[in-house]
Amino acid sequence: MQPTPILQAHALVKRYGRLTAVDHLSFAVRPGVVTGFLGPNGAGKSTTLRMFLGLDRPTGGAATVGGLPLAETPHPMRVVGAMLDARAVHPRRTARDHLAAVARAGRVRRDRVDEVLELVGLGPAARRRAGDFSLGMKQRLGIATALVGDPGIVIFDEPLNGLDPEGIRWARGLMRDLAAEGRTVLFSSHLMGEMELTADHLVVVHRGRLLADQPLTDFIAEHTSAHVRARTPDRDDLLTALRRAGLDAAPDAAGPGVTVTGGTTDDVGRVAAAAGVELAELTAVRDSLEDAFLTMTATRKDAA
Repeated sequence: MQPTPILQAHALVKRYGRLTAVDHLSFAVRPGVVTGFLGPNGAGKSTTLRMFLGLDRPTGGAATVGGLPLAETPHPMRVVGAMLDARAVHPRRTARDHLAAVARAGRVRRDRVDEVLELVGLGPAARRRAGDFSLGMKQRLGIATALVGDPGIVIFDEPLNGLDPEGIRWARGLMRDLAAEGRTVLFSSHLMGEMELTADHLVVVHRGRLLADQPLTDFIAEHTSAHVRARTPDRDDLLTALRRAGLDAAPDAAGPGVTVTGGTTDDVGRVAAAAGVELAELTAVRDSLEDAFLTMTATRKDAA
């Protein structure tokens, strides 16, 4: 693997007639972290990835690898590997033959084929035709195709589609391992829970424009709310004690619960102990990445 260059969008624009799919989009994807590319359907994610790979020509701006368009980069397969559509394999070719053809095209050593087959768990299926593969196996073959050149940058568009729970965990671990090796990893997914478990950094787009470019934890913290849930048989006593302590506490609509905002579990626990109130539950609750994403995009829709 060569030293990893930066993947960068410079005021990137793509128009199809009157439709603007990507609208002056600028961001950089750096090595050593897993970057999630997030946006609703039609946000311009796939179009942006295609421009990075030279498959679509920008209307304006540029998509570069180390400051150059990929087509101007020597040995591009050794620089960037990508999976945009795992179904883009000739159905009559075996997995090994498919990868061997890719390796020849990229002037990659032949023994790399068996290495990536084992890496993605397709060694036993190497001589099977791709047309007989399940969707999950095709996803694994697509990932193997992206890795044939041992690239410093990997781009995956919806790599988790069709994978079973074990396969999703494997793909998550693979992306993290690639980043830990110092590679640049950019992946898109509509599976918010998996994005939250896998990504270190987020690039969020909506209607072709950049909404956020920040660490995942910062994005969630900025666009979600948190509260403490307490449950007790002495709800009225707890409410009184919390309010006297200056905490914003309200009874739950149903059951013996109390919701506290502006305080931590430690705060609530101390107040309850001082008041002699028994707690059956004390939980810190924070909205998820999905909540943050939907809140942000809903706000943008309202403003449009």
